[in-house]
Amino acid sequence: MNLTSYVQQVSKEDFGKVFRHEARWNTRLRTTGGRFFPKDGHLDFNPKILDIHGLAVFRKIVRHELCHYHLFFEKKGYRHKDKDFKTLLQQVDGLRFTPQLVEKVQNCHRYRCLLCGQDYQRRRRINTHKYRCGKCRGRLITQ
Repeated sequence: MNLTSYVQQVSKEDFGKVFRHEARWNTRLRTTGGRFFPKDGHLDFNPKILDIHGLAVFRKIVRHELCHYHLFFEKKGYRHKDKDFKTLLQQVDGLRFTPQLVEKVQNCHRYRCLLCGQDYQRRRRINTHKYRCGKCRGRLITQ
């Protein structure tokens, strides 16, 4: 079963409406699960979502994009901020946000204030002689 026919099936089962355009895989997507293109009506999907999180999560991403799709062609609010979109997404049990695809890099540098004990994490190293604690102006030490 190809992607377009899967999206057509999900549209018919979950929305009771027909999906008339094309669905494509887009391997260049990094942080998003899918995209809707109002200009020509096609949908792009991130194949990593299916690989990492499985079919159940991918189906919820498809529902999300189909909410954009159907609301746009019904001339209703199809953007994330619109009430129509939020309502329909909740009705069909779609995902509001894409699950995390890549583990975030841990902050490398940790600092602690000598006076109040406040912890700080930074990606870049800071000069502890120049910078002080933001809470109490105490001296920072490297952990």
